[in-house]
Amino acid sequence: MNKSEKFTLAGAVGQMEGMLDFPEQAPRGIALVAHPHPLFGGTMDNKVAVTLMRTFVNLGYVVARINFRGVGSSAGVHDHGIGETDDMALLHAWMVEKYPGLPVALSGFSFGTFVQSHLAQRLAAAGTPAERLVLVGAAAKKWEMAAIPADTILIHGELDDTIPLIDVLEWLRPQDIPVLVIPGADHFFHRKLQHIKSWVTQMWHRPTDVAQVETDTASAG
Repeated sequence: MNKSEKFTLAGAVGQMEGMLDFPEQAPRGIALVAHPHPLFGGTMDNKVAVTLMRTFVNLGYVVARINFRGVGSSAGVHDHGIGETDDMALLHAWMVEKYPGLPVALSGFSFGTFVQSHLAQRLAAAGTPAERLVLVGAAAKKWEMAAIPADTILIHGELDDTIPLIDVLEWLRPQDIPVLVIPGADHFFHRKLQHIKSWVTQMWHRPTDVAQVETDTASAG
């Protein structure tokens, strides 16, 4: 069982409610998780967001989630992704200050993928790119997604009727980025959550592990 800790963070329109989740060992990185649309019941406790959190904790990351504006105890009202991206940037700065020198992964579900795609673009422009993105149920055509890095892990449900798979494919086609499709999965991955955890874990590139393998191989040679 991972350790969790509630926190509040000063945002542009008031206090933001958040949660930190810690791995058993010293963290090897930071992960920020963004939840689905606030106006349709999205919170940081959404089951897909929690699945992403648990996946990153198991990978050795300290994970931060916040409730977007107007959700739970977070101040403000929904700002169509603009203010939410600003708030996620504040969370990023706060976590980097708390855990200096660690890489930062960005992950999100549905509306949260829109927020994280724009934060990733902002961080790259500032010369501090994210380590990697994990986007589940990417919000293609629902909101104006930013271009994403080629190594982004994308997972989508075959039977998603909120964000149809064809819309995601059309968004990704010019970027030439693949997407992992879970057969039979709907938008909320009912009874399919284990596939998110399994595939992100398998596909995650862990530089420390690679370095260790290279060291071991060189020693053996």
